[in-house]
Amino acid sequence: MAASEETTDQPADAPGATPPVRAEEPQPPDRPGPPAPPASGAAADDGRMPRWLPRAVILVLALVACFQLGSWAFHQLIGLLVNILIAFFLALAIEPAVARMAAGGMRRGVATFVMFLAVFIVTAGFLALLGSLLAGQIVAMVEGFPGYLDSVIKAINSTFHTELSRLEIQESVLRSDWLRKYVQNSASGVLDVSATVLGGLFKLLTIGLFSFYFAADGPRLRRALCSVLPPAKQAEVLRAWEIAVAKTGGYLYSRGLMALISGVATYIVLAVLGVPYAPALAVWVGLVSQFVPTIGTYLAGALPVLLAFTVDPWYALYVLVFVVVYQQFENYMLQPKLTSKTVDIHPAVAFGSVIAGTALLGAVGALIAIPAVATLQAFLGAYVKRYELTRDADSSTSRPRRRVRLPRLR
Repeated sequence: MAASEETTDQPADAPGATPPVRAEEPQPPDRPGPPAPPASGAAADDGRMPRWLPRAVILVLALVACFQLGSWAFHQLIGLLVNILIAFFLALAIEPAVARMAAGGMRRGVATFVMFLAVFIVTAGFLALLGSLLAGQIVAMVEGFPGYLDSVIKAINSTFHTELSRLEIQESVLRSDWLRKYVQNSASGVLDVSATVLGGLFKLLTIGLFSFYFAADGPRLRRALCSVLPPAKQAEVLRAWEIAVAKTGGYLYSRGLMALISGVATYIVLAVLGVPYAPALAVWVGLVSQFVPTIGTYLAGALPVLLAFTVDPWYALYVLVFVVVYQQFENYMLQPKLTSKTVDIHPAVAFGSVIAGTALLGAVGALIAIPAVATLQAFLGAYVKRYELTRDADSSTSRPRRRVRLPRLR
């Protein structure tokens, strides 16, 4: 007891004293702690790849391959798809006439063949008249070229005091290097022109076959299309088809009637003035002005003006005045009456649709833009619900606003 109670001579609070050394307490044995959470899915899986990763990679690669294959196939088949689209609208255009012949007892195949024969005869006649016009003008220009060249050389000699002769100019032109290069390039380009002609004939044949099938087997095609749709969708498809037939046929009918009126009026004016090839020019003006959108009127009127100028410059002015006056008459009086029941769309919408169709499909898009937009407008009009205007809206849109005079400040 006495030994255990011994103390040091120095107090604990004395400066410089060292603290007493305590014996270390015995530590308890190690106990197993809670398991640490895994740092990631790979750590929990002992560093192995997840099972879903190879499948995801294969699926992504398959989707990319399918997209590339579909894009390549679409670009390869874009020409065929455009031809089918043209054939479909051509079949819609002749569908009313074919349906009437079929209702009268004629087979649809025979009725379609009769319509195609009529279209072929009209087209061949137009091309024959236009070809005779161009051939006659080319022959006249070739025969009169020496006289034109002599007059030009005479004017140059009298103006610039030169001594040029037609024979020297002809020899220098025939011996020139650019003429030889031009002949060589033309000879090598014959194959390209032949390939282009053959490609055009193949396109016409493709369009004719598809349009004949669409028109002759129209009811069978509609039944095959509706057989894979539910009953509610079948009614909508048939309604859209009927609207497309009505609008496309109405567009063709109205344009054909306006082309006939324009051609007859042009023929009368050209015949009175004595302009040559008046029938061919009348057919040209009628068809081009109506079936070539936007610039058709100016393109159709340019040729009669040029030919009238060869007869008399004043005749060219008369023809130009007639073209401008008739265009205003057609735009503001004739066209609204003929298209009010067939293709009733706003002129701004028609102009915008032609621009959009040209940007998408070129000349083909410009031709089918108006009937396509008219069909879409009629189809949407059947499903868009309209409401009656309120009194305020009706008064603000139908009556001009009255000016309200404010009292003067004193």
